[in-house]
Amino acid sequence: MQPFTERVIEIIKAIPEGKVMTYGQIAREAGSPRAARQVVRALHSMSRKHRLPWHRVVNAKGQIALQDDESYHEQLFSLESEGVQVGLNGTIDLGKYQYHP
Repeated sequence: MQPFTERVIEIIKAIPEGKVMTYGQIAREAGSPRAARQVVRALHSMSRKHRLPWHRVVNAKGQIALQDDESYHEQLFSLESEGVQVGLNGTIDLGKYQYHP
């Protein structure tokens, strides 16, 4: 596994319950600010294997980015069960819920 990918996994595992981070924010924290898409790939391929709290990762607008209806609702319900208020269009108030390690 590449060092960047290992760091991404560590960062995602460290997001506390009730907080979110953006794909780009995770990429910056992992040392590659322009690698948000790599974060998406890592989440997609490694969430189950590493038991990542994937639902705590949102896009730069603070929105749930998943297009698949089932996955969208799974993320929505997971966030709400942790106390995150999700508004219209799956939007989360980053000022209130964004985690800054």
